[in-house]
Amino acid sequence: MLQRFPIGSRIKLIKMDDPFSKLEKSDEGTVMFIDDMLNIHVKWDRGSSLALLPEVDLFEAVSENSPEE
Repeated sequence: MLQRFPIGSRIKLIKMDDPFSKLEKSDEGTVMFIDDMLNIHVKWDRGSSLALLPEVDLFEAVSENSPEE
């Protein structure tokens, strides 16, 4: 998991079934760490920090393509 989502990489949320979360589809954040249960802890751009559960939540890595100059 750490190889696919290294610390500092960007992630985009596709779907989360957490009724208490204010995160929405397409919200992005930065991976802070992955714990022993393989939950991906993310600092979301909206200001919260909430872990993604790989077996429950849907998300993808954000490609960091720099614009052509």
